[in-house]
Amino acid sequence: MEKTIYAIALLYGTLMFSQKKENDTVGVLQTNEIQEVIVKSQRKKQFADKAVYTFDKEALDRARYAKDLLRSLPELQLDPISNTLKSTKGGTTLFLINGIEATDLQVRSIAPGEVVKVEYYDIPPARWSTRADTVVNILTRSTETGYVFGAEVSSGLSTGFVNGSAYAAFTKGKNDFGLEYSLNLRDYNDRRVNSIYDYQLNGMHYRSDENRTDHFGYTDQNVAFRYTRLVPDDYTFQAKLDMNIFSRFSKGTGQSIFAKDNAPEEHAMFKNNASDYVIPKLDLYYSKRMGERDELSINVVGSHYTTNTSETAKEWIVNSGLSVYDNDMMLKAKQTSIVGELAHVHDFKTGKLSSGYRISRTSISNDLNNLAGYSQYNVNYLEQYFYTEFSGKLEKFSYRVGAGLTNIHNKSAENTFDEWTFTPKVILSYQLRNNQNLRFTGSFTPVSPRSNALSSNVIQVAPNIVQRGNPFLKSQQVFSNALTYSFNNKHFDFNAGLFYRYTNRVINQYYVLDDTLGGYALTYENGKSGQRYGVEVTGSYKPIGSNLLVVKLVLTPTSEMIKTSAGALIKNNYLGNSFVLSSEYKSFSLQYEFNIPVYSLNGAFLNTNENANHVFVSYKLKNWSFSSGMYWMGMPSEYKTKSLPESLVDYRLHTQIMNNKSMFVLGLSYDFSKGKKTEIQRKLNNVTAPAATF
Repeated sequence: MEKTIYAIALLYGTLMFSQKKENDTVGVLQTNEIQEVIVKSQRKKQFADKAVYTFDKEALDRARYAKDLLRSLPELQLDPISNTLKSTKGGTTLFLINGIEATDLQVRSIAPGEVVKVEYYDIPPARWSTRADTVVNILTRSTETGYVFGAEVSSGLSTGFVNGSAYAAFTKGKNDFGLEYSLNLRDYNDRRVNSIYDYQLNGMHYRSDENRTDHFGYTDQNVAFRYTRLVPDDYTFQAKLDMNIFSRFSKGTGQSIFAKDNAPEEHAMFKNNASDYVIPKLDLYYSKRMGERDELSINVVGSHYTTNTSETAKEWIVNSGLSVYDNDMMLKAKQTSIVGELAHVHDFKTGKLSSGYRISRTSISNDLNNLAGYSQYNVNYLEQYFYTEFSGKLEKFSYRVGAGLTNIHNKSAENTFDEWTFTPKVILSYQLRNNQNLRFTGSFTPVSPRSNALSSNVIQVAPNIVQRGNPFLKSQQVFSNALTYSFNNKHFDFNAGLFYRYTNRVINQYYVLDDTLGGYALTYENGKSGQRYGVEVTGSYKPIGSNLLVVKLVLTPTSEMIKTSAGALIKNNYLGNSFVLSSEYKSFSLQYEFNIPVYSLNGAFLNTNENANHVFVSYKLKNWSFSSGMYWMGMPSEYKTKSLPESLVDYRLHTQIMNNKSMFVLGLSYDFSKGKKTEIQRKLNNVTAPAATF
C-alpha cells in the first residue's frame, strides 16, 4: 500500500514540473474545430512517434469508406484471410476513431469525405503501449443527424469458408446508437499432419512417425451494441455491450510407425479436441473537460464467463489392440476479468502531459480432469500500471519522455509472484528535411507469462511425451531500442532502421525428463536472457507516382539468440519478408500478396510463418462492391516446426490444409450513409484478458 501511495504522489508530482501539446495534431481538438479543417492535397508529415496522413480529392472519391483510405498507407494492408486491416510489420494493430477504440465495421461505416486525417503511431503512446504494437487514429469531422448501414459476405465455393458482417448506426442530436454483427466460419475436412518424435530414453532409442488427417473448424461470432452521448466542450459518455460467441473443434484419425531400438510396430490413433465460450462484456467510458487545458477520463471494462475445453486422444497397437496411451482431459474455467483506468491530460504551451493509472484483474476457477486425476484450483492475475509522459517540440527537434511503474502479481495454487518494475521510455526525433526524419526510441517493460504457460495442466501428445505448464514462471523484462530513418516523396514512402531487443528472464519452452509420468515433458522455464537485433525496411514504392501501381514490402534481416537456464546458447538467423502489389484504376482494384516463409525461434522450436500467395480483384458500382479472388494459388496453407539441436527430443511437425489450396472466393458488399454520425475523442481503451485455454 505504501508503494502505491508513493507511486501516485510521484505520478502527479511530475505534473507540477511539466509544460502545450503538439500543435500539429487534431487528436485533442474539439469537434467544432475539426469541422473547419479542409484537405486540399495528399501528404505525409512525420513526428517523433507517429506519421500524419491526409488524402487528396482523387483518393476520397475513389474510396468506398475509410477502410479503403487506410489501405493506401505504406505500412498497412488488407489481410485477405480475415478481410481486416493489419500492419505489414505484424504484431497487434489497434484502430481508433477520434481517440476511441473502433472495430473494423466502425471503420467501414465512415464515409471517405468525413476523414480529416489519419495518425499512424508506430510507437504507441503510454496508454496503449501495453496493448498494441501499432495504433491508427482516424480523425473525422463534426456530427449531424444521420444514419449508416451496410453488409458484406465472402465465401469459398468449394469448402467451408465464410466471412460475413453487418452494421448500422443512427445519430440524432447528442445521441448516437450503433449495432454490429460479424461472423467468421471455417469448416475444413482435409488437414494433413505429419509429426516425428525421436529421442533416447532409459538407454533405448525411440522414434514415432505419425500421419494424421483432421476435420477441424471454428465459428467466431460477435454482436455489439453501443450508445454514446456527446455534449461538446463538456463531457462524453459511452456504454458498449458486446457478446463474443466462439466454438472450435478438431477430429483426427491416423497411423504411426513406432520404433523401439529399430523394432517397428504399427500404431493407430485418434485425437479429438474442442473448446467453446460466450463472453459478455460491458465497457463504460466517461470523459469530462475541466477548463480549456484539462481533461479527465475514466474507463471500466468487465466480463464474466465460462470456457469449456476438452481433449480426447488414444493410441493403440494395430495387431494386438493393446493401448499405448489414453488421454482424457476436461477443463472448465470460470473467468472474471475487470479493467479500470483513470487518466488526466493537461496542455501546456510547450507540450502535453498525459498521466494515468490502470489496474487489471483476472480470476480463474479451474475444474480439471487430466492424466494426473481431478483437481480444483484458482489462479489470479493482477497488473497495475502507473504512467506519465510529456511530449513537446522545439523547432526541428521533438521528443516524448515517459516514466511508469508496473506491478505484476500472479497467484496460483503452487506459487505467488509479485514484482514492481520501473518502466521508462524515451523517444527523440529530428527533422532532417521536410521529407526526411531520424528517430530514436528506447524502453524497458515487464511482460507477464500467458495463462497456458502458468497452467499446471498436463496432456499427452505422443508415446512417452506430455505437455505441461509451469506455475513458477516469472515475468520477462524487455529492454528495446531502435534508430529509424524515414523518407517520403511522390514515389517513395519508407522507414529503414536498426533495432535491438534484450530480454531478461526470457520465457523458454523446452523438453525435460518427466519424473511423475515417465518419459519427457514439454514445459516452460525462465532462461537467462534473450537477444534479437537486425535491420527493418518497410514502406511503399509508386513507380508512376499514383495508386495505379503500388509495391509494398517488408524486409527484416534478423539475428536472435536465447541463453537457457543451463547456460546453452541457441542462435538463429532469418530474413523476414512480405510483398504486396496493388493497383487501382477508376472503380477497379487489384491486390497480390506473396511471401517466402522463414524459421524463427519459439522456445524449444523453430517455426515458420504462414505462407502467402493470394490475388484479389474488386469492382465498385455506386453503393455496391463485388470481389473475387484466390487464396494460396497452387499451394495449400503450410506450417512447419522443428526442434533445436540442443533439444532432448528431436521433433518435426509439418501441417498442410489442403482445403485452402487454390481456394476460390466470391464476395459482395453494400454500404449506405446519409448525414454524419457522432464520433467521440476517447482517451482510454481497454480490454479484459482472453479466454484461458491450454
